[in-house]
Amino acid sequence: MPDKSPLPARLGAAALSRRRCTLWLSAAVLVLAGCTSGSKKPQPAPLEPVVPLVPVRAVWQLPVGAVDALLVPAVQGTTLAVANAAGSVMVIDGDSGQVRWRADAGAAFAAGVGFDGERVALVTRDNELVALTARGVAWRQRLPARVYTAPLVAGRRVFVLAADRSLSAFDADNGARLWNQASRGTEPLVLQQPGTLTAVGHTLVAGIGGRLVGVDPDSGRLRWEAVIGRTRGATEIERLVDIVGRVGRDGDVVCARAFQAALGCVDAAAGRLLWTQAADGATGVQASAEHVYAVESNGRVLALARADGRRVWAQERLLHRTLSAPLAIGRTLAIGDAQGHVHLLARADGTLVNRLTTDGSPIVDGPLRVGNTLVAVTRNGGVYAWRPE
Repeated sequence: MPDKSPLPARLGAAALSRRRCTLWLSAAVLVLAGCTSGSKKPQPAPLEPVVPLVPVRAVWQLPVGAVDALLVPAVQGTTLAVANAAGSVMVIDGDSGQVRWRADAGAAFAAGVGFDGERVALVTRDNELVALTARGVAWRQRLPARVYTAPLVAGRRVFVLAADRSLSAFDADNGARLWNQASRGTEPLVLQQPGTLTAVGHTLVAGIGGRLVGVDPDSGRLRWEAVIGRTRGATEIERLVDIVGRVGRDGDVVCARAFQAALGCVDAAAGRLLWTQAADGATGVQASAEHVYAVESNGRVLALARADGRRVWAQERLLHRTLSAPLAIGRTLAIGDAQGHVHLLARADGTLVNRLTTDGSPIVDGPLRVGNTLVAVTRNGGVYAWRPE
């Protein structure tokens, strides 16, 4: 079956505002033909010495093989699931670093990881949805459209958000297709980076264009939708808007980013938009009862009041370092960069309180909390674990 997905746009957030791109029309879709830089790329802010006000010790380290940017690791409790680009999966105990089980899909991976503690779900470069357990490949299912977002494994189902902005559900035991919800969107371009797919209670929450939608996981019926970011600009590239990366969650409140457009929070139980505001960024967010933490395209780190989006503090010592999504862990905020560092900031005021190093390659998606352990996975395939002392 031919791939009818919208054309993926690979440009990063800061790049879109600096580049002029040529578009041409082919088969009723806009095709990104080429881009030229409009200005010199800013240099990363130099790393200043950091006094380790929050002591952290390394506890374990593992090699897993090179990891693509779309292979986002997944956490269930104290267990971490990691996949490499070659098609192997490793499930790791977060406390000890011991490998609980490994499996090989026999094909290179394109997107993942979905994980419920028992099974792992990924999408191969041949566009097959694959479920693996400790016994190996459980089933495969051919997909009609490309996928850039990790599948969600929950409630003995596997949910898939495709690049054509459709949603599908599969039986986690045998791979049978349970339902499919076609997208109502008409956007011809889609970002080739992880989107949003999560569960809040008995509601499937997905990012469709600039909207968060709540879906009945049993039937695929739409329960609610809330607009986080709206399209704008004169060209298809300028109007490109997608919900990207991790969402921040506190109870039923879900906070999300619309690519280069806005940040906002939604009451997922009621399907009610709490607030939204313009924001320039390309990575996911983190939320607590008091704050929403986010990174702007230029590397400015922000803490916003969760109640209304009011700015609480800003940290500008990490500008232009291509920062990852933030992670709140204990009294700190952990953020990775493209040079393999994990920066720890005080959640109270954004002060830099420690810096951790890996192998020098970018941190995939951002640091993770696995039980009481802080974990980072690098593009070169290193898994690094630390614990506050």
